Amino acid sequence: MKTISLLGCGWLGLPLAKQLMEKGYTVKGTTTTEDKITVLESAGVFPYLLALSEDSALIDFVALEAFLADSSCLIIAIPPKLRGAVKENFVLKIKNIIPTIAQSSIKNILFVSSTAVYKDTIHFEEWTTVASLAEPDTENGKQLLEVEQLLQKMSSIPTTVVRMGGLIGEDRHPVKFLAGKKGLENPDAPVNLIHQNEAVALLISIIEQGDWGKIINGVAPYHPTRKAYYTEKALAMGLPIPEFNENGVSVGKRILGSVL
Repeated sequence: MKTISLLGCGWLGLPLAKQLMEKGYTVKGTTTTEDKITVLESAGVFPYLLALSEDSALIDFVALEAFLADSSCLIIAIPPKLRGAVKENFVLKIKNIIPTIAQSSIKNILFVSSTAVYKDTIHFEEWTTVASLAEPDTENGKQLLEVEQLLQKMSSIPTTVVRMGGLIGEDRHPVKFLAGKKGLENPDAPVNLIHQNEAVALLISIIEQGDWGKIINGVAPYHPTRKAYYTEKALAMGLPIPEFNENGVSVGKRILGSVL
């Protein structure tokens, strides 16, 4: 039975772990809070309390080595924490653990990145593909792109990067935060989203097919405008319709997730 180490058992990671176990994989997962240890155990995941840090002296490398031991695949599914008052250096946190990964039994890495690595444009008629230049204009996108490059430089461990669109699910939808708001920007920009179930299925498919050393866009093939999409969803959920600023020029991108 194959063993997979899953760094980050959050909103996407835990459902992914459950699906992997249903397919016969053993999953070792991390959490940064002691309270979630029992949650992982009850799900069948072998839990490890592990927090990454910009200061390598604060990382529990004994726990990290145990977490990676005997696994053939490492999935990194932890997003950068760049909102709020405290900003982190996500690049340094990943850089600190790369030597340990390189010395472990890991043969392949699957990194969950984001379409934020692509720059916004006004030319929505043009597709953004994996061949398009990754030139992020946000701090989130810049750090993710740098981590992608760090992992891909590990020539001995092929890394596949999945640039996910906006993640949605039954309990998570951006319209809930946009409902009733006024003056929202970019009404004509296309949406680039992916459902939690589709994201999980995509990641598992990559592992089972051995599709390593690639860059893949994880985006559903459905790109209505922001105004049309969020208006429709607000009405369907019985929420106040968000109002958009129609006077400015919309910027965004239309991303091709051809693998889906």
